[in-house]
Amino acid sequence: MDPSHIQEISVRVVILIISTSRTEKEDTTGKAISSLLHSSSIPVIRTKVIPDDIEKIQVALKESLEEVNCIILTGGTGITHDDCTIEAVEPLLEKRLDGFGELFRMKSYAEVGTRTVLSRALGGVIDGKAVFCIPGSKNAAELATREIIIPEILHILTHASR
Repeated sequence: MDPSHIQEISVRVVILIISTSRTEKEDTTGKAISSLLHSSSIPVIRTKVIPDDIEKIQVALKESLEEVNCIILTGGTGITHDDCTIEAVEPLLEKRLDGFGELFRMKSYAEVGTRTVLSRALGGVIDGKAVFCIPGSKNAAELATREIIIPEILHILTHASR
């Protein structure tokens, strides 16, 4: 990749853990994402547990967009009756990053096989800021963060902020 193609952007992240059953104390996935980001010198401004509720997810996402330029929502991306992260986020996206979900499922296939069809992982842009919806499983969230989000965040924000 041509380095002149990437701007020096200060990435700041909020992690929203979407779960009705987990508390911040019990959360391992958000902590794992945060640890990977910190190891890459990407500051996490805060993490917050949000229940599986479309309106509450949208409120938390809009508040986060006021503070940072990257929001990672983990959990609620499956197909159970209460999974609603995608339904909350998708209508707010100005641009979809279809390749994010496709690449995540491709990489995930190597680990979990055809079970990856249950993932509705999604990436997109709102107001020049990156938004990622990734599974709540610790392994899947680490995979998405380590292999896609961290390597591409500056590239995504460079284009999104133009």
